[in-house]
Amino acid sequence: MTATMLLITIDGPAGAGKTTVSKLLAEKLGYRYLDTGALYRAVAVAAQFAGVSAEDDQRLDQLCANLRIHMAADRLFLDGEDVTERLRSPEITMLASAVSARPVVRSALFGIQREIGRSAGVVAEGRDMGTVVFPEADVKFFLDASVRQRAQRRFGQYSDKGQSLAVIEKDIRRRDENDSQRDIAPLKPAADALTIDSSSMTAGQVVDLMMSHVLPLLK
Repeated sequence: MTATMLLITIDGPAGAGKTTVSKLLAEKLGYRYLDTGALYRAVAVAAQFAGVSAEDDQRLDQLCANLRIHMAADRLFLDGEDVTERLRSPEITMLASAVSARPVVRSALFGIQREIGRSAGVVAEGRDMGTVVFPEADVKFFLDASVRQRAQRRFGQYSDKGQSLAVIEKDIRRRDENDSQRDIAPLKPAADALTIDSSSMTAGQVVDLMMSHVLPLLK
């Protein structure tokens, strides 16, 4: 692989397959994978532990100021405790959507994300990577899929948690509305992003399409 190293962003709504695709793309390129959604989920877990409301900016600010987050080998540690298994629960998913809309939380995590993005060769996954955090990114993708398809994917993940498909689909629609209509960094494709509808595509097919856009920049 050539020495050219790129900053690649992959944004999109919940359940579109961003995590799987981002990891596969980063692996193919030998790049670092940045799961920014996990950072917000970590804040949500910390808020849940501390009993802090998503609307309490003062306590959220204090919480973030003392937060110790460490990511290693697909595991996330919060204040030294492995909380990886808690990050994808339905409760944390909704709470993460709420806290990510708070300016104090976004400000606290912005610097962490920018610092990681300064290193060579990064695939950054999130909601506003290409629009707010890394507007200078070399390649931007917006990964989407139909609500029903995204709900079915999440249903496969949450089937052991007693979540029905109808409930998951309702939660996804509500989160889409929250994420796209919030005042701070609403969910939307960057003007220069390539939008990919993965409804009828496998993760491998999505990665192959992304690689077809990335490889010419590496030559």
